[in-house]
Amino acid sequence: MTQEEAGRLPQVLARVGTSHGITDLACKLRFYDDWAPEYDQDVAALKYRAPRLAVDCLSRAFRGSPHDALILDVACGTGLVAVELQARGFLQVQGVDGSPEMLKQARTRGLYHHLSLCTLGQEPLPDPEGGLVCLTTRTNPSNLLYKEALEATLDSLEQAGVWECLVTQPVDHWELATSEQETGLGTCANDGFISGIIYLYRKQETV
Repeated sequence: MTQEEAGRLPQVLARVGTSHGITDLACKLRFYDDWAPEYDQDVAALKYRAPRLAVDCLSRAFRGSPHDALILDVACGTGLVAVELQARGFLQVQGVDGSPEMLKQARTRGLYHHLSLCTLGQEPLPDPEGGLVCLTTRTNPSNLLYKEALEATLDSLEQAGVWECLVTQPVDHWELATSEQETGLGTCANDGFISGIIYLYRKQETV
């Protein structure tokens, strides 16, 4: 961690901790709008690894030329996933996000073929027939209810024969914990990091 990152870490921990506690959608989107200009620096200080880990997982599972793959980056934020995708040869990337200011930051990277405003769960997403779906979330105690709800949805899709599970990859060092409450312990486990998980599914062809 650089000296600058160490100096801003207390502020970052407080901000990210606040974001984890917001459940109202409109409030969450306003929060991300305000956060957008400093988001990249903050998550770097937090050692947030999800974009790289998710793209690593996708790259290992993908069969074919990455140049020909069509990628939809859902909740793309400032475009950190697109940076990782380009580094691995995935160049045809579209992005959607519910925060206009996050999209503005993503647009400055020049890595997306198309960016559009779309709130996950509120509006329909592009729906190609087949392909791979990669999702990530935290698995620390404060996020377990969300994780359980997500996995129930994934299980129902698999039971219906719509998606096929390819990878479930736990990750110990996901990002720095923002508080002891996040870990559920008296001290932060894993050298101050919380855990996370990556899911990779294949969408089944519909007849």
